[in-house]
Amino acid sequence: MVVIREREIQTLSAEVESLKNPQNLNASARLEELREENNKLKYRLNILKRGLQEEKTNCSHAMLNINQRLQEVFGEAIRAACPELDNPPLVVAPNQQAKFGDYQCNSAMAMAQMLKAKGMKINPREIAEKIIQNLPDNELVQKTEIAGPGFINIHLKRQFVSKLLSNLLVNGVKPPPLASKKKVVVDFSSPNIAKEMHVGHLRSTIIGESMCRLFEFLGYDVLRLNHVGDWGTQFGMLIAHLQDKFPNYLTVSPPISDLQAFYKESKKRFDEEEDFKKRAYQCVVRLQSKEPDFIKGWNLICDVSRQEFQKIYDCLDITIIERGESYYQDMMTKVVKEFEDKGFVQLDEGRKIVFVPGHSVPLTVVKSDGGYTYDTSDLAALHNRLFDEKADIIIYVTDSGQAMHFQLLYAAGQMIGWYNPQVTRVEHAGFGVVLGEDKKKFKTRSGDTVRLMDLLEEGLKRAMDKLKEKERDKVLTPEELTKAQRSVAFGCIKYADLSHNRINDYVFSFDKMLDDRGNTAAYLLYAFTRIRSIARLANIDEATLKKAAETTEVLLDHDKEWKLGKCILRFPEILQKVLDDLLLHTLCDYLYELATTFTEFYDSCYCIEKDRQTGEVVKVNMWRMLLCDATALIMAKCFDILGINPVDRM
Repeated sequence: MVVIREREIQTLSAEVESLKNPQNLNASARLEELREENNKLKYRLNILKRGLQEEKTNCSHAMLNINQRLQEVFGEAIRAACPELDNPPLVVAPNQQAKFGDYQCNSAMAMAQMLKAKGMKINPREIAEKIIQNLPDNELVQKTEIAGPGFINIHLKRQFVSKLLSNLLVNGVKPPPLASKKKVVVDFSSPNIAKEMHVGHLRSTIIGESMCRLFEFLGYDVLRLNHVGDWGTQFGMLIAHLQDKFPNYLTVSPPISDLQAFYKESKKRFDEEEDFKKRAYQCVVRLQSKEPDFIKGWNLICDVSRQEFQKIYDCLDITIIERGESYYQDMMTKVVKEFEDKGFVQLDEGRKIVFVPGHSVPLTVVKSDGGYTYDTSDLAALHNRLFDEKADIIIYVTDSGQAMHFQLLYAAGQMIGWYNPQVTRVEHAGFGVVLGEDKKKFKTRSGDTVRLMDLLEEGLKRAMDKLKEKERDKVLTPEELTKAQRSVAFGCIKYADLSHNRINDYVFSFDKMLDDRGNTAAYLLYAFTRIRSIARLANIDEATLKKAAETTEVLLDHDKEWKLGKCILRFPEILQKVLDDLLLHTLCDYLYELATTFTEFYDSCYCIEKDRQTGEVVKVNMWRMLLCDATALIMAKCFDILGINPVDRM
């Protein structure tokens, strides 16, 4: 039905446009007749559009992006008000001050400037008036007002907002409709085999996981890839050392669980012993030739590393598929040949290099000894993701220090014609470094890199200390206390990272992240637990709330009810913004705003009224209980996207 109506709208719109041109119309009577027909068509068109929007709103369980819907409404009005402008600016945003309305359209001033450039001087307020006059019939705007030089303040219909809240409560938190299901590849975490994960891997792992969760919630097909360093010279070095230290490694699994020490020993020998160095290079050649004994030694080292990585991933609830550099080895020859065949490869002192437009530094695709490089494996990985995985979106989550490398990589991919950036989104989501409280790179007192497992264990210890300080050990069962400990420890570590703009460096401080005041996971987890407990205190179970959602109108008469209702429904807008710029701190800021807006509401509006003497519940304001439930639903989904696991009791 929706598709049929959309086609009818397109046909009628074409007819209306054709009637705007009165050329070849000789008789004035015929002209009047056509004008009358034009008006009827416009009337019919508006009814169809309104009906289509109502159908979309009513038949869809998805949450509506109010800002996007307002942009549709005002976009139509702006085009009708100034048809002489190509691509007129469309600026609609939430109003910062409630007294001026709920949203604001700020297009008139920029439109006046565009008209002035065309030699037409029109006051922005006049343009704002014309926009308002051309607003199509719609379901969400109660009234508009012009303020200042030409701002249009927009007031939403309370009944419309109430209806959206009821939809949320009945159907749950559903993502906005997706135009098409795209394939997304996210490359994140990426530790090196034979080396322990350290604090430098923390940001990539946490940010990448959260991005995947966002794309998955929105309905995309997501492939999470761990591009581990599992190939190259260091493996010849490690295998040569393995042969010396554990000559029977093929039959008895050697105790190399402390890979860090094993790596340091082999590196020392590689730097100091010329014979060992030669043998290490020979081992690399034999590994690349895939001799069984060398593959077995390599697999052994990789497996020990994987087990250690998995401990970290289990703590942080990370899901990821390993595809290391070794995965792309057989693809690299074809990639180099393709660049050669298209004339992009130059010889430079035995190396094969590729220059890309706008860059003075080349990619090295083959070394002087005939070996491949990181550039080659990354080109092969990009080709694989574009052509084999058929990805529409590829995100690389690494530190900002690698920005230049990825700029070269993407430019090379575009130069050779692998993808068009207008069609396929390939992006480097770079991030700053983790600093200690001294504002220097985060290290141990001895100057070593901080082991990630040590950091997580310290987080668990401090979280338990915090819970005991609040005497939660006296009211929670041992099982509940352990759940709360893990929720607080890992939730705080994740949120401290995600709540900062990823582009910037950030200071790691356990004291700040475990503070239950301000924009921290500790505060938000406690707030969420309190909201969830309100229904329990009133002896209202989930089934009762569900039934009430279907029959009870969510009243929004009080200013704080109205403010909370609007804040809850901004969730789809926030997700769209994060999807556009991949800056997850926006979602954290929204989560904190929602929690503080709820506190304002709860302090001003009684949800439950108790007898002052007995403490028994004498009255339940069900529509306010539903607002509590809607807040908790959105908070829970925010936590889920951020990879934080709240608990019922804390």
